Amino acid sequence: MTASTLTTTQPLPDLNAAQLRVNEIFLSLQGESIKAGLPTVFIRLTGCPLRCHYCDTEYAFHDGDKHSVAGVIDQVRDYRTPHVCVTGGEPLAQRACLSLLTALCDAGYQVSLETSGAMDIAAVDTRVMKVLDLKTPASGESDRNLYGNLEQLGASDQIKFVICDRGDYDWAREQIAGRCLDRICQVLLSPSHEQLSPRVLADWILADRLPVRLQLQLHKYLWGDGPGH
Repeated sequence: MTASTLTTTQPLPDLNAAQLRVNEIFLSLQGESIKAGLPTVFIRLTGCPLRCHYCDTEYAFHDGDKHSVAGVIDQVRDYRTPHVCVTGGEPLAQRACLSLLTALCDAGYQVSLETSGAMDIAAVDTRVMKVLDLKTPASGESDRNLYGNLEQLGASDQIKFVICDRGDYDWAREQIAGRCLDRICQVLLSPSHEQLSPRVLADWILADRLPVRLQLQLHKYLWGDGPGH
């Protein structure tokens, strides 16, 4: 995709009226999902109804400025890369996120959405690659999972588990087998950073021949925690 294909010459209706509270917009390498390593523009929206014990983006719970959807797209265009990830917090906590996702797709971007699984994804544009984070028991928010969301996923989407301990792993393994998750889409298991050794999780996966992909948070190994990565 060339830069010229990322620009639309037609005005996008209502995008100046639709308002979002944005925590940050930045260029980095995608650290997770099957697109890990690709230069990507991240749009981090403010707010989240969950309070996971291992959360690494608490700064996005409240801080942010108002932007129109059109204004956000203008900023994204300046980075000149085709890959865009909408994340949070929980981006779907803002209704205008749906308009943003569709507008980004209409503008020619390859769009991914990182969502907790606690918000209904039925209205998300089908062109968006959804990375659905099913919350494990150690997160403290597993009772918020909306399992009906699994019916909205396609082969290009991903289901993610953040694993904190052996209990989380066993729970995730039961979910994968009982719900046939690997038949829906790619399943990703990620060790909670500095809480569970990646090697330990790798050994568990290999011992069980689990049909998943081990995922590390590449950005944290490169730059550590904090805004802008």
